[in-house]
Amino acid sequence: MTLIKSISGIRGTIGGNVGTNLTPIDIVECAAAFGTWVLQKNKNPKVAIGRDARISGNMVQQLVMNTLVGQGITVLDLGLSTTPTVEMAVVNHKADAGVIITASHNPIQWNALKLLNEKGEFIAAEEGAYLLEIIKNKEFTFVPVLDLGAIIKINDAIESHIEAILALPLVDAKLVQSKKFKVVVDCINSTGSISIIPLLEKLGCEVIVLNKEMTGHFAHNPEPLPEHLEELCQAVVQNKAQMGICVDPDVDRLAFVMEDGKLFGEEYSLVAIADYILSKTPGNTVSNLSSTRALRDVTHKHQQTYAAAAVGEVNVVQKMKEISAVIGGEGNGGIIYPELHYGRDALVGVALLLTSIAENGLSMTALKDSLPKYEMSKDKISLENFDRVPEILEFAIGLYPNAAIDRTDGVKIDLDQGWIHLRQSNTEPIIRIYTESLDQAQAIQLGSDLKASVVKFLSKT
Repeated sequence: MTLIKSISGIRGTIGGNVGTNLTPIDIVECAAAFGTWVLQKNKNPKVAIGRDARISGNMVQQLVMNTLVGQGITVLDLGLSTTPTVEMAVVNHKADAGVIITASHNPIQWNALKLLNEKGEFIAAEEGAYLLEIIKNKEFTFVPVLDLGAIIKINDAIESHIEAILALPLVDAKLVQSKKFKVVVDCINSTGSISIIPLLEKLGCEVIVLNKEMTGHFAHNPEPLPEHLEELCQAVVQNKAQMGICVDPDVDRLAFVMEDGKLFGEEYSLVAIADYILSKTPGNTVSNLSSTRALRDVTHKHQQTYAAAAVGEVNVVQKMKEISAVIGGEGNGGIIYPELHYGRDALVGVALLLTSIAENGLSMTALKDSLPKYEMSKDKISLENFDRVPEILEFAIGLYPNAAIDRTDGVKIDLDQGWIHLRQSNTEPIIRIYTESLDQAQAIQLGSDLKASVVKFLSKT
C-alpha cells in the first residue's frame, strides 16, 4: 500500500495506516494545508471541487469539502465531474482554487487530490513545496461555529464545458452533425458517461457505449493502453463504426481506435489534432520530452516552431505560455488547447478530431497513414537507490558523442535514427528508458543496447 505526498498533491491507496496510506487523516491534513494556502491569498475564498466515479470518491470529497468548510471557505460542489471540467469551473465561477479528486488512470484502490490555482491550472512546484511544509508542521487552524463556510451545489459545469467546446471557431458542429458518425465509446465506468456521451450526441453521432455505469468498478485496468482496449477494438469492428474512443476515469487522456479495430496510437491523438489546428491557425507547439517526434515533424511541415518541455502537465503548460503555443500536450493522449483552457482535455480533443475528419473526408486509417510514422519502446533500469543516477546519465551521454543532448528532464539523446530519453522516477528507484525510431524493432534495440551498456557499467564500478 502507498502514500505519495508531492508538489502536485497527495495520492495513494485507500485504507491502512496513517502516513503510509491515503487515510482520512492524511486527506484532511492535505485539505487543511491547501485551505490554509488559499486563505493566505484571499480571506473569503471559494474552492471548486469535483471527482471521478471511483468507489472512494464520495468519501474523499466529503472529507475535503468539510475540512474547507471548517476553515470558513465556501465550497463549490461539482460532484461527479471531469478534470478539465473542474479546471474550467474554477475560472467560470471566479473561484480562488480547485481540487480534483481522482487517481486518473490508476486502478480502483487508488485516489488522489489534484490541486489547482485560481487559473484552474495545477499549482506550481514552489507552491506545492510550501504546502508540504504546512502539512509537515501542521500549521492550520479552523474557525468558530459562526464563521463556518458553506457548500454550494453546481449542477451545470459539464454542460457549460460542452457548450464552450461547441462554440470554438475550429469546432464545426453542423458539419460533424451532417456526417452522422457511428462511434463506440469506452467510458470505463466513470464520468466519461456524463461528458463524452452528451458531447457526441450534440455532434450528431450514433453512440454505442461500453462500460457506461458509473460504479467505479472499472471493467478493466483504466489506463488506456493496448492490452486494456481489446473489447473496444472488437466492438468497433462488430458495429461497423467509424472510430472508437477511450478515456481514462477523469477524462483528461484520449485514445482512438480506427475503423479496422486497430489502435490509432495514444501518441498520435495530439499529433493528428495538432495537424488540423496548424492547418487553420499558424503557431507553435509543445509536448514533453518523452512524446513522439511526429509532433515536431508536423509542426515543421506547417513551418512553425516546436519545443519540448519536461514531463508533467504543469511543465508543458509553462512552456506553451513561454512560446505562445496554439496547441500542445503529452503523448499519453493529453490534448491542451489554450483557446479553451490550459489543461489536458479529452472532450475538446474529440470535437477537434471529429471536425478534422468531417472536413477532410479521411477515414481514421487514412488519417493515420497521412502522419509521420514512428514507433516507441519503454523500459527501465532498477537501482538500489538514487545515488548513482547522475553518473549513469553522464555515462549514457558519453556513449553518443555526436548526438544532440537535452538535460531539461533527465537526459534526452537525439539521434538521426530516433531518440532515447532517460529520466529518474519520482516514486521508485528506477531510471525510465523511453526510445523512439522509425520501426518497433529499432526502437527496442536502441533501448536494449543502452540498458545493457549501463548494467555492464554498474557491475564494474
